[in-house]
Amino acid sequence: MKDIATLHRTKEILARHGFSFKKSLGQNFLIDLNVLANIVGAASLTKESGVLEIGPGIGSLTEQSAKQAKKVVALEIDQRLLPILDDSLSPYPNVKIIHGDALELDLETIVNEEFTQEGITDLAVVANLPYYVTTPIIMRILEAKAPFRTLIMMIQKEVAERIGAKPGTKAYGSLSIAIQYYAEAEVCFTVPKQVFIPAPNVDSAVIRLNIRKEPAVQTKDEKLFFEVARASFAQRRKTILNNLSSHFGKAEKEAVEAALHEAGIDPRRRGETLSLQEFAQLADALLPIKKR
Repeated sequence: MKDIATLHRTKEILARHGFSFKKSLGQNFLIDLNVLANIVGAASLTKESGVLEIGPGIGSLTEQSAKQAKKVVALEIDQRLLPILDDSLSPYPNVKIIHGDALELDLETIVNEEFTQEGITDLAVVANLPYYVTTPIIMRILEAKAPFRTLIMMIQKEVAERIGAKPGTKAYGSLSIAIQYYAEAEVCFTVPKQVFIPAPNVDSAVIRLNIRKEPAVQTKDEKLFFEVARASFAQRRKTILNNLSSHFGKAEKEAVEAALHEAGIDPRRRGETLSLQEFAQLADALLPIKKR
C-alpha cells in the first residue's frame, strides 16, 4: 500500500470518492511525506503511545502516526470524509475515527475510554489543525487537563510565533500567556504552503507544547489572571495602567495604580513587557477590586 500523502495518491482518493473541499472547514491536505515524518518525529511516539488527532482529512497524518503509535483516535467534523477515512486507513486496525466537533465532544471521556481504560498512558496530540479554530481547540485541550504529555500541531505560522513569543516582543500577547501558563511552547519548524492541496494563503509552522505538571505560575484566582492578561493588551500602545483602568472602570484608576505598585510594576509599562509571574502578582493584587 502506497502512502496517502503523495500528490498522485491524494488526487486519486479524492477523485474516487468525488470529494470537494469546503473552504469553511479549512481543509488543506498535506502531500509531503518528509514534513509528516518530522511532525510525527517531534512527538517522540513509541509502540506504547496513544495519539489524539483533530481534523484527519483523508488520513495522511493519521497513517504516519498509526505506524509509530499503539493507537490513534481521530476526531473528524466533516461527515463526507468518514467513508474516505474508512477506506484509506483500512490497513491500520489501531486507528479509530470519531465523528464530531472537537469543541463540543467530551474530550475527557474520549481520553478515558479510548486510552486510559486500555492502559495507554503515554498520550500526545498530533494534528494539522484547521486555521479557523486553532486557538479555541488548543485552549479546549489545555483546559480539559487531560493527561497529554505533549501537543504537536501544525498551525498558521503567525499564530505559532505568537504562542511561543517571549515578553518584550511584538508577537507576545494574551494568547502567549494563556498557553504558556499550561505548557512550555516551542516552534519546531516552518512548513511552506506548497506542500498542501489546495495550497493555503499563508505558511504554516509546527509547534510543540509540552504540558506542565503544574501551571507556570501560582495565582489566587485563575480566571482573574487570564482576564487581567487580556485586558492588558486591549490597546497595545496604552500603558498597563490605562488599559486596566478602562477595564475595571475609571473610578478604580487609583486602586488599579495602587495594585500595580503593590505588585512591583511601574504603571507606565505596557502589557507586552510583563512576564507571567508579574501578571500573576498583579492579578492577586487586583483581587480586592474584582470582589467589590
